[in-house]
Amino acid sequence: MTAELVAGIDSSTQSTKVVVCDANTGEIVRTGRAPHPDGTEVAPAAWWDAFTEATGGLLDGVQAIGVGGQQHGMVTLDENHDVVRPALLWNDTRSAQAALDLIEELGGPATWAKSVGSVPVASFTVTKLRWLAENEPKLADRVARVLLPHDWLTWKLTGGDPVTDRGDASGTGYFSPTENAYRLDVLSHAFGGRTPELPTVLGPADAAGHTPDGVLVSAGTGDNMAAALGLELKPGDAVVSLGTSGTVFGVAETGAADVSGEVAGFADATGRFLPLACTLNAARVLTATAAMLGATLSEFDRLALTAEPGAGGLTFLPYLDGERTPNLPGATGSLAGLTRDNMTPENLARSAVEGMLCGLAAGLDAVRAHGLDVRRVLLIGGGAQSRAVRAVAPLVFGVPVQLPEVAEYVALGAARQAAWALSSSTLSSSTPSAGAEPPSWQENQKLRLELDEPTEAQRAEGHRIQQRHLEAREAAYGVRRNLGED
Repeated sequence: MTAELVAGIDSSTQSTKVVVCDANTGEIVRTGRAPHPDGTEVAPAAWWDAFTEATGGLLDGVQAIGVGGQQHGMVTLDENHDVVRPALLWNDTRSAQAALDLIEELGGPATWAKSVGSVPVASFTVTKLRWLAENEPKLADRVARVLLPHDWLTWKLTGGDPVTDRGDASGTGYFSPTENAYRLDVLSHAFGGRTPELPTVLGPADAAGHTPDGVLVSAGTGDNMAAALGLELKPGDAVVSLGTSGTVFGVAETGAADVSGEVAGFADATGRFLPLACTLNAARVLTATAAMLGATLSEFDRLALTAEPGAGGLTFLPYLDGERTPNLPGATGSLAGLTRDNMTPENLARSAVEGMLCGLAAGLDAVRAHGLDVRRVLLIGGGAQSRAVRAVAPLVFGVPVQLPEVAEYVALGAARQAAWALSSSTLSSSTPSAGAEPPSWQENQKLRLELDEPTEAQRAEGHRIQQRHLEAREAAYGVRRNLGED
């Protein structure tokens, strides 16, 4: 019997990645990849070119496609559906002042958190629209419709009316994930009194339409939401991703509304919520410290593992690129507790690992304070390859830590959504409860490594390390020691 095949697309900042999977088991049968141009703005046509290149010859027999895309980007179309200007991506910071202006104009952080679940920063679409209205008014006047990157690709696939999902929509700054509705008043205020058309928000298992060849296209979602689908997160799971920056997120039953702005109150791609905290400093803390010590990453690991937990009292605040959790954009890195006795390469390496992970632990505390029950951490990303990180993470996080197999989880999540939509589209009306959840592919997913659960003594040591980190942070920047404290 021929397996049903589905495809998942990860249209990220740097590239398009494709996985073709068995719709029933999740087994990957084909993969593809194509690069995107560099920069913080890009012509959307480049995404389509990359999609075409990455999928060349891969989609034979595929019955459904899902798209996971980079969040927040701004794609503007005119009345003829032509692109008005290159899309501004999430990492384009020219709208930073627009974010500050909008927060002040519309009642402050508390009002934003209550109305749309998040306090906007430069990455959010709403701030980019304000920037466009103020800096390119002639182009802004041409804008008839605003899409997100994944919306645009889904629209190109189907040729129908543009659609989105609540997960990706929740990162715009003009959608309320708790009310499941656009805040057109916010959009109009940000865009100079104009309200461009927005894509219809589909349900998690809804189909966006079909390609000209008859392939079903699912609603799609944002990259973090797709990763959560690909990892099949359950209540009690938290993902800690150690890339250039660090992210902490998990699936919750209630939406977050964090006045501090540290936690983004996103929706997920299943009808639930995805509280997410982001740190600016993750894997590059390790590479920068290794470079300073003149060590390879392997040698850096050896040095860090030679030192005792706590690095002899040396505490590293690794805010090398400023920081977002806590919100300290002008911060710099610093060492506290330096003495002649602890001033060794081993302790410095250890303190860098502990400091980076304490920053992520602060993110875990932040999402805990907003509805996420953390009983297990799934550690992913390039920084998770470090032996020192694997040794220290259970101590600092204080919960079991597991490393999933290295995989393209955004693309896998998009494929899983496609399988869900395909299944839902073929269900009989006599089985209304079927298809209420996405298909389970866990039997085909293996853990690469399950780290030893910390002992009570190790948890106590990890708590002391975190306390020193929090004390150093409070002394340096006046940030209160308990996240969420008034």
